[in-house]
Amino acid sequence: MQQDLRLRAAARAIYDNVYPAVHPAPFSFDEAERFGTVQYRQAVGVAQDAWSVLAVQHDQLLVAAIL
Repeated sequence: MQQDLRLRAAARAIYDNVYPAVHPAPFSFDEAERFGTVQYRQAVGVAQDAWSVLAVQHDQLLVAAIL
């Protein structure tokens, strides 16, 4: 996911919040990304879902502003 830095940043924020230092994941985010761990894939999936929701809300706001 190196090509989409915004989505990667969102996934990292989700990963770091879901697996905080108190209850750390078995790998750092960078290692999880490299190995494609379940935790990493879950964080990416959540980031993609959030991205979709935010994009729809943004589009709705643009339409409302135009009207």
